[in-house]
Amino acid sequence: MVSSDQRRRELARKKFLRQQERREAARRKRRRRAAIVASAVVVVVAAGAGAFASGAFESDDAKSDSAAGASTQPSASASGKSDPCAKPAAGKVQNLTYKKEPALSVDTSADYTMKLATTCGDIGLDLSAKKAPHTVNSFDFLAGKGYFDHTKCHRLTTSGIYVLQCGDPKGTGAGGPGYTIPDENLKDKKLKGNVYPAGTVAMANQYDASAKKGRHTGGSQFFLVYQDSRLPPDYTPFGTISDSGMKVLKKIANAGENSGNGDGAPNATVVINKATVTKS
Repeated sequence: MVSSDQRRRELARKKFLRQQERREAARRKRRRRAAIVASAVVVVVAAGAGAFASGAFESDDAKSDSAAGASTQPSASASGKSDPCAKPAAGKVQNLTYKKEPALSVDTSADYTMKLATTCGDIGLDLSAKKAPHTVNSFDFLAGKGYFDHTKCHRLTTSGIYVLQCGDPKGTGAGGPGYTIPDENLKDKKLKGNVYPAGTVAMANQYDASAKKGRHTGGSQFFLVYQDSRLPPDYTPFGTISDSGMKVLKKIANAGENSGNGDGAPNATVVINKATVTKS
């Protein structure tokens, strides 16, 4: 016959095992989350459309992130911080698609700048046509067509990687221009120690480092680095952010993101009212 002490010990043993299982499950979840944050900007290209979802900035509930970030009206965040940005300008996204990359017409000996006139302030970019001609050429083409106008910067990461992601007309992480462009400038000396320094603007793509597949799959989505971020040099760096643009990014980052996990839609209303590329 089992004594009461034996029953208590058995119950205590089972309780301990349950606790260990829960703790191990929590550890596995944290490791998966850390792996997502530390991974590269993986982009899954949909057949014939160039649509993609960026892995380093996307968890399993990315679709819910996009739904949560769908409103373009200023509001208070879950953290209690108010939206520091203005109401978007009148107009709507054009949702343009193209069958192939535009013909290379960029002048590699010239200087190009890109102005992102956003609801949170102007973000100026100095583009490197010499080091990344295909990328700058594509941005010059798309901006000239109004492709980026009224689009939302749909993702902010505030843990592990410190970036604002933009360039998707769908605002979900699943949009693209219908074509892809090659990786460029991956041996830039600025990318030391697998770090994209603060002030870098770079492309998302679908490269899978573990399988060594998915090169040359950039589209229109790009990320703005507002704090040094550890990433392998697999994502085309094609320009730098102006000092005033960095202040705008810091303001957006300080407002936080809506998931509470360091990776979600920004609480700030970040909409590109107008994107302009200028040759000088």
